[in-house]
Amino acid sequence: MIHLLQGDITKQDCDCIVNAANSSLLGGGGVDGAIHRAAGPELLQECRTLHGCKTGQAKLTKGYQLKAKYVIHTVGPIYEGTRENAEELHDCYWNSLSLVREHQIHSIVFPSISTGVYGYPLKLAAPIALSAIKEWQKANADYECTISMIAYDDHTYEAYQQALREQEKN
Repeated sequence: MIHLLQGDITKQDCDCIVNAANSSLLGGGGVDGAIHRAAGPELLQECRTLHGCKTGQAKLTKGYQLKAKYVIHTVGPIYEGTRENAEELHDCYWNSLSLVREHQIHSIVFPSISTGVYGYPLKLAAPIALSAIKEWQKANADYECTISMIAYDDHTYEAYQQALREQEKN
């Protein structure tokens, strides 16, 4: 089961939130900037030790001043409409969840990765995100973890709600 929430990811009371980061991991705009501001300067200091992150990969840090104990930073693709973009977006969710299991994290909240300044159309990104999460859940059925998607605005919430309905039909 995937929970759909609406609100501010930086205010979520969970084990881990996911940061839609850029490859430097040193902060930026959108979700990335908001998480860095809310977590405090220690997050940037730890991110400097990680030496960046490749598209589709994920890295873990502490949450510092956030309610979440951890932040998983993942770099989504800049949308160009290629099959590789879809694979990289899928990998963002899969690799983030693999870190969850590796570090014994039992609740995680994802934003909509790559759908802001990276330009991935919501109607294409939402089904990829949900499929990746469901595939991971099926492959890791023995691992208990509450997985949520959070939408900052109505438009994003509605896109994920529609994608969930369509996947439930299939």
